[in-house]
Amino acid sequence: MYSDVLLKLKALRERTDQLGDTLKLEEAEKRLKELDAAMAEQNFWDKRNAERAQEVIAEKKKITSEIQPVLDLKRSVNDTLELAELAEAEGEGEHLREIENEAGRLSNALDRLELTSTLNGKNDPSDAFLSIHAGAGGTESCDWASMLARMFTRWADEKNFKCSIVDSVAGDETGLRNITLGIRGDYAYGYLKSESGVHRLVRISPFDAKKRRHTSFASVDVVPDSGEAAKVEVKEADLKIDTFRAGGAGGQHVNVTDSAVRITHLPTGIIVQCQNERSQHSNRATALKLLKARLARIEEERRDAEIAKQYGEKPEIAFGSQIRSYVLHPYKLVKDHRTGYETGKADGVLDGELEPFIEAYLRWKRKGSPKITGGEVE
Repeated sequence: MYSDVLLKLKALRERTDQLGDTLKLEEAEKRLKELDAAMAEQNFWDKRNAERAQEVIAEKKKITSEIQPVLDLKRSVNDTLELAELAEAEGEGEHLREIENEAGRLSNALDRLELTSTLNGKNDPSDAFLSIHAGAGGTESCDWASMLARMFTRWADEKNFKCSIVDSVAGDETGLRNITLGIRGDYAYGYLKSESGVHRLVRISPFDAKKRRHTSFASVDVVPDSGEAAKVEVKEADLKIDTFRAGGAGGQHVNVTDSAVRITHLPTGIIVQCQNERSQHSNRATALKLLKARLARIEEERRDAEIAKQYGEKPEIAFGSQIRSYVLHPYKLVKDHRTGYETGKADGVLDGELEPFIEAYLRWKRKGSPKITGGEVE
């Protein structure tokens, strides 16, 4: 009577043990004890040790957030397994349905934790800058870019992430030529890195009087916002800094001073700008942070490409490749061309329901070719 649920619970215990090994739980728990000992030192909270204290506290918080859910799940799986074995031994069949339901809940929780464990890249925990650029096609592509901006904003809202506009340029008639969003939340970059590439829309154009079908393209670029930790040296002599008057559509939110900042990195030609902060100083700081993030990403891609070539690996899908199609006519379908995941609920996806696509991408990456990190092939 309990045989099936016992097998399921034993399999769950084995998977949680494997996840614990992957996350190196024993090492993490040992490190937590060392941090607790450091915090117990007599002079730990002295003002002269404030910087070290903040580092210790931040490290403890990070480790705890990573391992505590796994520890809690291991405990729940073991408790439920013991309860099932006891109920079977005593012939108490009335608890079977309750234990089966709990086993299902634990299985779903483990699925989520296994997925989260794939977010182990150096920059995965970081906030993110997400930029959308309308492709060729004028009004159609500008409208598509604004639809994508809404989709990502709604997704961020659903995850209780903070989303702000760093910079935007309106289309000539409607929509957006480009927009950069700052998205802040735990593992924002780890989730959103799946969105880099070209997004394709097929629909009956609302701007075509003859109601013909149009195809529009917009590119999405995602880089980690590592804050002040981005170790990229940028020489002042390599920068061309321009200021201009920030403006909004319809005259809204227009600054009366030349507070917007545009920075051109002369060696690479990268241009970044920010106009949505309150002061020129803040706009300059945000633009410089975005520039460093993009330079860091370029350097990592260059290094990874060299290592992939050395080991005969195929390069990862680069910015500019088509990754996903959104078809609204003659049928509704959203399909990711990398993972093969698709859904007919196109309206829901455009409303921010991106989680299934992000999860499919993370699983695809986990099953893919060896990951290249820090000059090593894992």
